[in-house]
Amino acid sequence: MISFDVEPKYQEQLDWARAFVREEVEPIDFLFHQDQVYNPANQSLRAILAPLREQVRARGLWACHLPKSLGGDGYGQVKLALLNEILGYSFAAPTVFGTAAPDTGNAEIIAHFGTDEQKRTYLQPLLDGDIVSCYSMTEPGGGADPRVFTTRAIRQDDGTWKLSGRKWYSSNARWASFLIVFAVTDPDVPVHQGASLFLVPREREGVRIIRNVGTVGDLPGTGSEGYIHYDDVVVTDADLLGAPGDAFKIAQFRLGGGRVHHAMRSVAQAQKALDLLCRRALGRYTQGSLLSEKQMVQDVIAECWMDIQQFRLFVLHTAWKIDKEQNYKSVREHISAAKTLGARVVVNTVSKAMHLHGSLGLSNELPFGEMLMRGFVMGMADGPDEAHKVAVAKQVLRQYQPDEAEFTAMHQVTQVGNAMDKFATELALPGEKSPWIDYVRELQEQGLYGH
Repeated sequence: MISFDVEPKYQEQLDWARAFVREEVEPIDFLFHQDQVYNPANQSLRAILAPLREQVRARGLWACHLPKSLGGDGYGQVKLALLNEILGYSFAAPTVFGTAAPDTGNAEIIAHFGTDEQKRTYLQPLLDGDIVSCYSMTEPGGGADPRVFTTRAIRQDDGTWKLSGRKWYSSNARWASFLIVFAVTDPDVPVHQGASLFLVPREREGVRIIRNVGTVGDLPGTGSEGYIHYDDVVVTDADLLGAPGDAFKIAQFRLGGGRVHHAMRSVAQAQKALDLLCRRALGRYTQGSLLSEKQMVQDVIAECWMDIQQFRLFVLHTAWKIDKEQNYKSVREHISAAKTLGARVVVNTVSKAMHLHGSLGLSNELPFGEMLMRGFVMGMADGPDEAHKVAVAKQVLRQYQPDEAEFTAMHQVTQVGNAMDKFATELALPGEKSPWIDYVRELQEQGLYGH
């Protein structure tokens, strides 16, 4: 039986988290740019975050996406989805709860594929929230197609590797203590077999941030998405994450659950926009009535609410299937669809809320601009929506076989003829019947049936 219910003890945790995020965490959003939550050097923000993190730890909700072996509670995906729905109301909440991307995914792959030394150097400080990390994959010449990547790590005679190339939009590179760099190590095989991951300290010689890039609306130089030149950086086998050629296997491992969590945070962003929209509709009087009394506005509210509810249930169902089957590959089309739907629902709902607020909605005195941009980011992060739709279509098509008949399997004439043979005795009895029966019988008598 499909169920999204949780035991009373965990429901108490969710209730606490909801009140805590709204009352203690969400006010942070009004005081700092969202990039600053990743900045370990921001003493003012760190002073605010520290006691909040301690409260989260005391409740046993710190980094709870992790397995018990790494300090988490080993929660399943349904529980994590319900928690991430709450965290999605504030951009600071994931940092307060130790679940901010890309650190969550980076921590998971180091935990599963890293050496003991790598875990000591990188994983523990990451889990403690003392440092942040960066996943450096996208390049200026390509993002969704790794076959065009040019960043290389070439084995040297002394056994080291020389890492060279440029990476674009490497999230949080500005603040990161280390970077996980995706590089081609064997160009003579398909990239899915010839790419590797390297753990590279930010201060390693040859790592040069050309500039920090922001998103739309950010002032020049204020962003944290790094345009990086890896200028003959020397790395060793000790810096390899996993074995040479394992980049894709490891990268896919970090994306499954993370995409579900991001999708549920998108539910929260869309719901937040709908909350603002509804309050506006109930309080704004124009053209002789409240906005809430106008049918066009009611249509917008109903459509947004239905979109959010369908999306939310779809994501929870995806989480339930992951818990049930314990295999991300078996639900890959659901994960890709959830990721794609997230961007669509957020952009649509936020756009409607912005529009209903008129000039105020367009101003920088309401959060719709940033919310809308997060929706657009959702449509490109971890691969553009188009790539995920292709993945969905391929998985769906694998469930089918082509029609072998000259016409389709549901060809009316053929199906009626087959049904007539199946129920010939019963059709001889009196009673109103489909006119298709006489039509097909006539074709049979004329020798035209089957042509």
